[in-house]
Amino acid sequence: MPQILTGIVVGFTLLSAQAQQSKAPSYPLITHDPYFSIWSNTDQLNQSATTHWTGAEQALNGLIQVDGKTYRFMGHSEKVYQSILPAADEKAYRFSFTETAPKKEWNELNFDASAWKSGAAPFGDLWAQAGTEWKSSKLWAIRSFQLNDRIPEVVYLKINHDDQVEVYLNGLQILSKKGFTAGKYLYVPIKGAALKSLKKGNNVLAIYIQNTGGGQWLDAGLVTDDPVNNKKIILAEQTNRMIKATQTTYSFKCGGIDLTLDFTSPLLMNDLELISRPVSYLTYRVKSNDRKKHQVKVLFSASTDIAVNTSTQEIEAEQVNVPGLSVLKAGTTAQPVLQKSGDNVRIDWGYVHVAVPQSQKSSQFIAKGTASPALFQSGSNGLNTGKASGINQAKELNQATGNQTAGLNKTQGINNVKGTKYALNTVLDFGQVGQATKQQFVMLAYEDLESVQYFGKNLKAWWTNDGTRTFNSLLQQSAEEYPQIIEKCNAFDRQMYAAAVQSGGEKYAGLCVIAYRQAISAHKLVKSPKGELLFMSKENYSNGSIYTVDITYPSAPLFLAYNPELVKGLLNGMFEYSESGRWKKPYPAHDLGTYPLANGQTYGEDMPVEESGNMIIITAATVKAEGNPAYARKHWSALSTWAGYLSKEGFDPGNQLCTDDFAGHLNRNANLSVKAIVALGAYGWMAQELGETDTAAKYTNMAKEMAKKWMELADDGDHYSLAFGQKGTWSQKYNLVWDKLLNLELFTKTVYEKELKYYLGKQNKYGLPLDSRKSYTKSDWVLWTSVLTSNRSDFEAFIDPIYLYAIETPSRSPISDWHETKDAVRQNFTARSVVGGYFIKLLESKWSRSKEGNSNTKK
Repeated sequence: MPQILTGIVVGFTLLSAQAQQSKAPSYPLITHDPYFSIWSNTDQLNQSATTHWTGAEQALNGLIQVDGKTYRFMGHSEKVYQSILPAADEKAYRFSFTETAPKKEWNELNFDASAWKSGAAPFGDLWAQAGTEWKSSKLWAIRSFQLNDRIPEVVYLKINHDDQVEVYLNGLQILSKKGFTAGKYLYVPIKGAALKSLKKGNNVLAIYIQNTGGGQWLDAGLVTDDPVNNKKIILAEQTNRMIKATQTTYSFKCGGIDLTLDFTSPLLMNDLELISRPVSYLTYRVKSNDRKKHQVKVLFSASTDIAVNTSTQEIEAEQVNVPGLSVLKAGTTAQPVLQKSGDNVRIDWGYVHVAVPQSQKSSQFIAKGTASPALFQSGSNGLNTGKASGINQAKELNQATGNQTAGLNKTQGINNVKGTKYALNTVLDFGQVGQATKQQFVMLAYEDLESVQYFGKNLKAWWTNDGTRTFNSLLQQSAEEYPQIIEKCNAFDRQMYAAAVQSGGEKYAGLCVIAYRQAISAHKLVKSPKGELLFMSKENYSNGSIYTVDITYPSAPLFLAYNPELVKGLLNGMFEYSESGRWKKPYPAHDLGTYPLANGQTYGEDMPVEESGNMIIITAATVKAEGNPAYARKHWSALSTWAGYLSKEGFDPGNQLCTDDFAGHLNRNANLSVKAIVALGAYGWMAQELGETDTAAKYTNMAKEMAKKWMELADDGDHYSLAFGQKGTWSQKYNLVWDKLLNLELFTKTVYEKELKYYLGKQNKYGLPLDSRKSYTKSDWVLWTSVLTSNRSDFEAFIDPIYLYAIETPSRSPISDWHETKDAVRQNFTARSVVGGYFIKLLESKWSRSKEGNSNTKK
C-alpha cells in the first residue's frame, strides 16, 4: 500500500506549509460517512446551530465558564416555544385537503371543506415518514382548530415546507415563501390584523403549497414563546478559523481566557482501519490572555438528534461502563436497522457516543437540550457525582421545562432516559488556568451496528467487519492512540497542503482543503462477502444512489493520488454486479441501489456509453497508479465486453444521458464521444501492459482513427461543438484530461489549445459554464479542464473564479459542485464526493514527478 508521504516534494518553508484555508461555504466538524457528518454553515461557530449535511439540525453546543461568567462559543441558544396548535412533531393531527384547484374563497374562515379529503399530517414522501403521501404538484390544505384559552400576545407560525408555500390565518395571508426549509421548522411571527383575527372558538389555518422539484413536505402549527428560556449568555469573540485536510480549528477570546477548539476526523487514507473508525476528536486548549489566573470549565453538549431521522423519534440515552472512560450514549428505542433508504434521510439505528478519559476528571450528565445550558450555568453539572444540590437543581430545571425526570436518583442523577431532543453533556474542569496552556479532549463517535446491505447481506463497517470487535474496545483504543493520531493528522495536513500549493498555487490548495473530508466522508468502507474492499459512495443531495459509477469517475483523482486500494474499492462492487450475472447488459449499471441498500440498480435509466467509459478509464488509471496491470487482468472479461460495446456505440452516441444528466438528454454528444475514444485507447494501453499485443494494436488504432474523425465532425471553426452537427454550440471537453494523464496521445495538442483559448473567452465571474446551453457549471469539471493547460497563468485563469465561488457563494452548505457562474448560487447538489476530482492537478503533478523519476533512473 502506498505511503502517505509518497510523491511529496520537500522544500517549502514551515510557514507556507502551515498556511491553510480560512473560508468555505460550510465548515466540516465531524466527517466520517454519509450518516455521521456534521457541519457549521456560518463563519462564526456560535452564529448558528450545527447541522447534518442535509440541513437537518444536529446540534453541537459549547459553553465556557470563566470565573463564573458564561460564554457561548459553539452552536446557538435554542429558543423554547409553547405549542398553541401542535405540529406533527409533537402530536398527531389531520388536514382537510384537495389536489385540484378549489373555489376562490377556499382560505376563508367559514369555507365549507366537508367535501375535501382528510389526511394525517405531515404530507410528503412515505419513505420520509409522512402521514399522507403527496405526489401531485399542487396541494390545498385546511386545518380548523378551536382556541379556548387566552390568546397570547406573541404567536408564531411553525412550518416545515417543501417547496413554494402560501399560508393564511382566518383568511389573512401570514406567509408567502419560495424554496424549502431543508427539513427543519421555520418560526414566522404573526402580526397585525392576522394576529388580531385569532379568537376563542373556531379558527382556520389554510395552506397552498406547490412542489417545484425534488422532495415534497408540509407540516404546520402555531406556537408562542415559552416563559422558561435560558439565561442570557455572552457570545465568545471568535478570533480565528482555519480548515485543514483532516481538521477544523477555531479560536476565541472569552474574557480573560483564550480558547482554541480543534475538530479532528482522522481520515488518513493509508490506514484503512483508521479511516473506517467513526470517531472524531474535539480538542480544547485554554490559557490566560491577561496574565491572571482564572477558574475555567467547558461544556460540550451533543444532541441526541444525531441518532434520529426526525426529531419526533423516541430515543433512549444512558451511561455506559467502559474501563478508563466516561461514556454517554443514545439511540432510538425502535432501532430500525437498514430499514430506510433515500437521499434526505438520516440514520435512526445504532448509537451516538460521547466519551472522555476518566483521567481528565470530567463529569457527564443527560438532560433536555434546552435545559443543559442552565444546568451548566447553575453549577449543577455534577449530576452523576452524587451531589444533592445538583440533583435537586436538575429536578427543578427538568420539571420547569417540562422534561422527563425518570432516572434521577441520589447517587447518579439522570443516568437513563427516554424521550425526544435530549443532550449528552460533558463538563471539562480545567481548574485554575494561567499563562500555561491546558488541554483536554472529547470523543464523539457513532456505532451503526450494520452499515450497508449488499445483495441481501448486511455488512458491518470495515473496522469490525467480522463482528468480533466491540465498540467499547474501539473507544478505548481511540483514546489511547489520541496523541499519535493527532500527530499523524498534523503531519499529513501540512504535507497535503504543501503538495497542492506546489501543484497549483495557494488558491488551488484551498480548494483541495475544502474538498478533502467532504469527498471521503460521502463513502462507507466495508468488506464484501468475498473479502474484497468496498468503498461505497452515496450520491448525496442528488438521488441518494449507492455506488454510482458516474460519481466514482469524478471522485477518483483524490484516491488515485493517495491510495489506489480505495479506487479498487470504488470499482469492485460494479465488477461483481456484472461478473456475477446479476446485471446482464453489455455495459455497466448506473448504480447498485439506493443508499444504504446495494441490491441492484434503482436509477430509472441506463447511461451505456457514460458508465462503460468511466469503468474502463478509472481501471486504467488504477493500473497506472499501481504500476501493475494485475487489477485489469482480474477483470479483463468485463472490461473487454464494455470495450466491445464502445467500439460499436461509443463514437457517435445516441440520444442518451451522460453524467451531467441534470442537463437532459443529448444526441451525438461530442464530450461523451471523447470519453468513449479515450476509454478505447485506455483499454488498448492496458492490453499492451498485459502482453495482449494484437488486442492492444486493434483498440489503439481504433481510438486514434476515431479521434481523427472526431476532430472533423466536432469542428466549429475556433472551437469544437457541443454535439456533432450542432454548429454555434460549445461545451467543456473535460474528458480529454485522461488522454493527457494516461499519455495516450490520441488527440493532438492543437485540440487542447483551440478549446482552451475559446473557453477563456467564455468565463463568467464565478467560472466557466459547463456548455452553451446554460450559464451554470460543474466545478469538478472546470478543475479537470484546467489541467489541459500548459502554463500556470492559464491554469490560474480557470482556478481563480472557482476559488472565488467557494469563498463568496451565498449558499451555506457543504460545497456544491453545481453552481451558477453569474451569482455563485448553489443549483442543487451539496456534500457530494465528486469534489475529490479537485485533486486532479495534484495527481497530474505526482504522476509527472514519478515519470521524471523513472526517466532519471533509466538514465
